[in-house]
Amino acid sequence: MGHSLKILGRTSSINVRKVLWTCQELGIPYDREDWGIGFASTQSPEFLALNPNAQVPVLIDDNGVLWESNTICRYLVGLHQRHDLLPVEPAARARVEQWIDWQAIELNRSWGDAFTALVRNNPDNLDAQAIAVAVKAWNDKMGLLEQQLAKTNAYVAGNEFTLADILIGLSVHRWRITPMERPSYPAVSAYYETLSQHPGFQTFALAGHN
Repeated sequence: MGHSLKILGRTSSINVRKVLWTCQELGIPYDREDWGIGFASTQSPEFLALNPNAQVPVLIDDNGVLWESNTICRYLVGLHQRHDLLPVEPAARARVEQWIDWQAIELNRSWGDAFTALVRNNPDNLDAQAIAVAVKAWNDKMGLLEQQLAKTNAYVAGNEFTLADILIGLSVHRWRITPMERPSYPAVSAYYETLSQHPGFQTFALAGHN
C-alpha cells in the first residue's frame, strides 16, 4: 500500500509551492485541497484543529499532521531518503540547513512590506518611505545571497542542487518579479537562469506565480 499524502493550501501561496515543488522533485503523488485566501477559511475550527497558526500549508499523511513549510519539505525529503537534497553527514547537512533557516528567518522577513505594497497593492502598506526602507532591506538580504552564489558559482550550498535551492529559488523569483529597483547581482541572475531549467521551477515559479 502506498503512502497517502494530502496537502492543504492554495497554489498562490509561496509556502505551499515550496512543498509542491519538493513533491515533484521527489516524484511522489499527493492530493491537494484549496485553503486560505479566496478559498476555505483557515480560521475554521476544522482547520485550526490541524494548525492553530491558521496558516497554509498543512500536510496530512499516514504519520499524522505537520505544518511549517520548511519542516514539511525536510520531512518529505527525509521520508524518501533523498540524501542528495538533504545530506545525512552532519557538516554537509548543516551547510544546506543554514540556508533553509536563513530563507525562513531572514529573507522572508525582509520582503513583507515591499511585496505587499508593490504586488498585492495593500493600501495599508503604501507609505513611500516605508516601502523604500523595505526595498533596501530586501535588496540587502539578496546581496548576501549574491556573495554566496559568487563563491559557489553554482547552487546555494555548493556545487549540487539541494532542498535549499527549492526554498530560496522561489524567493528569488518573487524578488525578480516585484516592480522595484534592484541592484545588479550577476551571480543571482546566473542562478535564476540555471533554476529556470528545472521542471519544478518552471511549474511553481515561472508559470504565472509570484
